[in-house]
Amino acid sequence: MFDVVTADLQDAAAAPLLAGLQQEYASRYGRLASQEFEHPQGHFTAEQGGALLLILDEGRTVAGGALRRFDPAHVTANVLGPDFSGAHTTEFKRIWTDSGYRRRGLGRRVLRELEQHAAKLGYRQVFLTTGPRQPEAVGLYLAAGYTELPDFGAEERGFAVHPFVKTLS
Repeated sequence: MFDVVTADLQDAAAAPLLAGLQQEYASRYGRLASQEFEHPQGHFTAEQGGALLLILDEGRTVAGGALRRFDPAHVTANVLGPDFSGAHTTEFKRIWTDSGYRRRGLGRRVLRELEQHAAKLGYRQVFLTTGPRQPEAVGLYLAAGYTELPDFGAEERGFAVHPFVKTLS
């Protein structure tokens, strides 16, 4: 039986998620991976309109994800077009599942839990991105009803990302 808990990024229970993400990103993206962890940790606190949710298996962190108030200044340069409205929008970050627990539906569970938590906080839309070397994530988001947006900054940046959006019901 899996338990879902909220935590702070500084909590010991968050350490496996952060270490697992860093290892995953480093193996897929090399030196570019460090940019993903430059966001101030305070963005994921309740006081800032955010949260960190962890899924535990008998006390062990096996999956999780975070949300924060959407701020276009924190989005990779020019991902969004000029017509995107960030009002009442949350951004999902740090979505991860331990490699030993993959293919068990935990990624879908993390998304559902984050979406429910976001709706309780008053958000009406989710924005998220994933990298070009994460086809599993692209498939997960499409299967969960997310709409892929065009990446308006790929040429300028030199690499593409996959931005997604979903309206919460």
